[in-house]
Amino acid sequence: MEADTALERLIAGNARFRTGTSEVSEHDIPAQVSGQEPFAIILGCSDSRVPAEIIFDQGLGDLFIIRIAGNIVKPSQIGSVEFAASQFGCQLVVVLGHSHCGAVVAALNELKKGDTVASPNLAAIVDEVKPAVMPVTAQTWADEDAEIDAAVLANVARSVSELKAGSEIISDLISRGELKVIGAKYDLATGAVAFLHN
Repeated sequence: MEADTALERLIAGNARFRTGTSEVSEHDIPAQVSGQEPFAIILGCSDSRVPAEIIFDQGLGDLFIIRIAGNIVKPSQIGSVEFAASQFGCQLVVVLGHSHCGAVVAALNELKKGDTVASPNLAAIVDEVKPAVMPVTAQTWADEDAEIDAAVLANVARSVSELKAGSEIISDLISRGELKVIGAKYDLATGAVAFLHN
């Protein structure tokens, strides 16, 4: 499925989710054994309130999902995108951030207040987010929510850039017009996904 068509399908699915008119009601579990044909790749946050299949109203096998706190990009995420793009022909990758992301808030708090996380493993996640949000802390914001929203968007943009630059396979597919990598932000309050055409 071409990237623009896949994006339209995600937009339509999110509209159904927001209006409570889901079309996904039954799952043919045995049919999944024979293989998968996802039409899009979603690199999203692990936050339990942001399950991509549900917010895009898609069923089993429709989306290739990669979830990690803060929707950060590391070699395993890049490899997962490479796999799905090359094996299944997915032409759309969406880096999905969300409002009030805990990893982003932790990075902001560390940069602004000196707060630190207790675990070196958690610190590794926050350290990946900090370079994206550091420029945000240098600006003046009307309120904390506006600053967090800007930081979430900055973190999504950085992950998009890292995916594009971190793999010869991905950059080659992009240059041939066979892959599009874009960002998006999910609003926990409204259920709406805003796509960012980077």
